[in-house]
Amino acid sequence: MPIKYDIDTFAEDYYEAREKFLAACAALPGKLHQFQHPTLHYQNQPLSTDVFWLGPKQADKVLVVISATHGVEGFCGSAAQVNWLKHEALPDNDIALLFIHALNPFGFAYLRRVNEDNIDLNRNFIDFSEVPSNEGYRELAPFLLPAQWTEAANRETHAKIDDYRKRYGQRQTEVAISGGQYQYSDGLFYGGSGPSWSRLNVESIFRQYRLSERSGVAVIDIHSGLGPYGYGEVISDHPPQSAGATMAKCWFGDSVTEPACGTSTSVPKWGLQDYAWHAAFGDRGCYVTLEFGTYSVDDMFGVLCEENYYRQQLNRDGAASAQYQAAQQRLRDYFFPNKNDWKEMVLFRSGQVLCQALEGLRAGPVSC
Repeated sequence: MPIKYDIDTFAEDYYEAREKFLAACAALPGKLHQFQHPTLHYQNQPLSTDVFWLGPKQADKVLVVISATHGVEGFCGSAAQVNWLKHEALPDNDIALLFIHALNPFGFAYLRRVNEDNIDLNRNFIDFSEVPSNEGYRELAPFLLPAQWTEAANRETHAKIDDYRKRYGQRQTEVAISGGQYQYSDGLFYGGSGPSWSRLNVESIFRQYRLSERSGVAVIDIHSGLGPYGYGEVISDHPPQSAGATMAKCWFGDSVTEPACGTSTSVPKWGLQDYAWHAAFGDRGCYVTLEFGTYSVDDMFGVLCEENYYRQQLNRDGAASAQYQAAQQRLRDYFFPNKNDWKEMVLFRSGQVLCQALEGLRAGPVSC
């Protein structure tokens, strides 16, 4: 069917995004549930993860759409959710839609990729009785969070990353920096020391909506920051040749990529949210990341290092500096290119992928 899109579904901040999402939900006969953050508020308004169920309570199959797992990446995911709610109808009586809006509301509101505890939610889904050690990150840690943020320190950081890349290659360098680490709570891509508030909410959603009992589940987790500008890459982190990986390729076509096979702009990582969903629905569905490209990986590491340095300084000093505000803006601009061409690509591709997921659910695994 023709894909309709309206770039006015994009918001300028978390609160406007939430308003647009709630307004779109209010116009439809679904059921809304809110996970209100226990302590933090944004501009005197509550922070919350809003969950909207649209369709029959007993639906046999469910399409789940997630935004803002990485907070500041929520601009594109929220707009995709709102656009679908405004323009697309419920598919049929056997399928329900579940929208999880702003899984990481703190990061979305405060323009951080991580949550209130500096935790990257997509590194938090591990068994904390067996915490992995990332030796590559350990080597680079002093340069990723230097004692002072100066031009000289910035150049040294890039030089150390380049040196590591020359020794181990681009792929292993990305694994070292972004694969996840659990020893440096003030560092990048920190997976936490236990389940986060958002992870507990995901586990509650499994139970509340009985997702493990459904015959088919498709999950689309919308992100930004990796890959060519505006391109929406469908990434499968199912084990290669597993039922989930086969289903992903069958439903979403030849454009599906797999980090474990080296075909993706993403690299293998610890603690992905994907793994919790894989365990919840087994071979009865698939989980994919829809990743919208922006700029280069080196640019990403640069803006993340700078923003994290000034955020940790804020945590120590208690007052936001002009440098921190400028770093926040650069981070926002990296993950959310506020340009009409990028917005149009996001909305068209996300609509296309949601349609593919619905067709896949209708057909079921037998068609693969």
